[in-house]
Amino acid sequence: MEAMCSIFIILACAIAGGGNQAADGGRRIFDGPWRAWLDSPGGELPFGLELKPEGGVWRAWVINGSERLDVPKVTVVGSEITLAFPHYGSAIRATLSADGSRLDGEWNKRGRNDRVIKLAFHATAGAAPRFPPPVDGADACRSGAAVAGRWSMKFDQDPDACVGVFEASDGGVAGTVLTPTGDFRFLAGDFCSEKSGAEKRPGRLRLSAFDGAHAFLITASTQDGEMLKGDFWSGDTFHDTWTAKRDAGAALPDAFQQAKGVEGVKLESLAFPDLKGVKRSLSDPMFAGRARVLEVFGSWCPNCNDASQYLVELHKKYKDRGLSIVGLAFEYSGDFQRDAEQVRAFADYHKIEYPLLLAGVADREKASAALPLIDALRAFPTLIVLDAAGKVRAVYTGFSGPATGAEYDQFRVKFESLIEELLRSPKPGPG
Repeated sequence: MEAMCSIFIILACAIAGGGNQAADGGRRIFDGPWRAWLDSPGGELPFGLELKPEGGVWRAWVINGSERLDVPKVTVVGSEITLAFPHYGSAIRATLSADGSRLDGEWNKRGRNDRVIKLAFHATAGAAPRFPPPVDGADACRSGAAVAGRWSMKFDQDPDACVGVFEASDGGVAGTVLTPTGDFRFLAGDFCSEKSGAEKRPGRLRLSAFDGAHAFLITASTQDGEMLKGDFWSGDTFHDTWTAKRDAGAALPDAFQQAKGVEGVKLESLAFPDLKGVKRSLSDPMFAGRARVLEVFGSWCPNCNDASQYLVELHKKYKDRGLSIVGLAFEYSGDFQRDAEQVRAFADYHKIEYPLLLAGVADREKASAALPLIDALRAFPTLIVLDAAGKVRAVYTGFSGPATGAEYDQFRVKFESLIEELLRSPKPGPG
C-alpha cells in the first residue's frame, strides 16, 4: 500500500563503557507511560509511548490501540533520547525538559528520492487520553459504539473504494481502513458528541496511527451516524478528503483475483543479486521446493513488514516439508550497497531466515517489467505462489494484516490451504 502508507522510532544508548543504561545519576528519568504526538499539518497526531528500564538497558514501545510495538533501538545520553527503527530508516530524537515532564524533538524518515520526511515530536509524562478533550463546549468523548461497524469509504484522490472497520474499544474507537493494496494498520482514537448550549453539533471522529513508517491522522464528522465526511493526513505533506456510508456488507475485490500468472515464463530467465551482490537465478536449486512463495516487497512499506512477519511464521511451520520462500526487494535508492544495507536491517528486525534478493527500485511499472511471471504488479507487497515445477498457482495482491481481524484470519486459512495442497503434490519427474 505504498501510495498512502509509510513510518517508526529509535532509542539507543551510547554511554562510555558500552551498553545502554537505565538511569541517569541513579534517576529513572524517562520511566513510565507518555502521551506522545507529532505536529501533523492536520493537528496533533497522537500515539502511546512507554519507556522502561529492563536489565540495565532502556526499552520502548509505541502503542496504537491493541498493538504494542517494540522499538528496535533505544539510546539515552544524558537528557537526549533517540528512538529508532532502522528497518524503516526512521528515528525520533528528543530532549527531556529540566523538570523531566516533557520530551521535545523531531521525527524524521528517509523517503523516496532521498527526501526526508520531518515532523516535530512532543511527549508529556504520565497516562493521558490519546486525543485532548475538545475545547469548544463538547460533551466528554465517549464510546465509539456510534461509529462501530463496517463503512464503504471513498478517498477523493484515490480511484479505488475502501472499507472502514471500526469498533468501540476501551471507551474509544479502534479499527483500520482496508484498501486494495493494504490496510492502514492499527488506528485508535475517540468519538465525541459535541454540544454548544442547546444546539447539538455533529459528532466527531478522531483516529491516528504512528508505527515508525505510517503517520496517519483521520478526522470526520457525522450528523446521523450513517454518513461520515472528513479529512486524512499522511506524513508531513499529504492531505485528502473522504466520505463513508455505513454498509454492513462493505468488502474489497478478492485480492487473489487482482493479478494472474503468465504462461511460458521460465524461472531461469529471472535473476537478481543477493545481498552480497551475487546474481541468483530463480531456477537455482537452492530456491526449489514442493511449494514456493515469491514475496515482492520493500523495506519501506509497513504492509510488507506485516507480510514478512507472517512469512517468517510460515517458513518455520513448513520449511521442513518443502516450502521455499524467496523475498524480492524493491528499494528506494537504486544504489546496491545502500539498499542491501537497508534490506539487511529489515531481515535482522524480522529474523528472516529465507533468502532475500535485490530485484530493483520501488516503482510498480519497473517491478512489473522485472517480474513477467505475472500480468502486472499492482501493489507492494504481492505474494506469488508457485508449484514445484515453477508454475504460478496464485497471486495475492496487497496484504490485509493483523489489524484487519477477520480478513487476516480468512487470508491465512486460504493461503495455508493452498500451501498444504502443493506440499502434498508429488514432485515433478526429471525433464
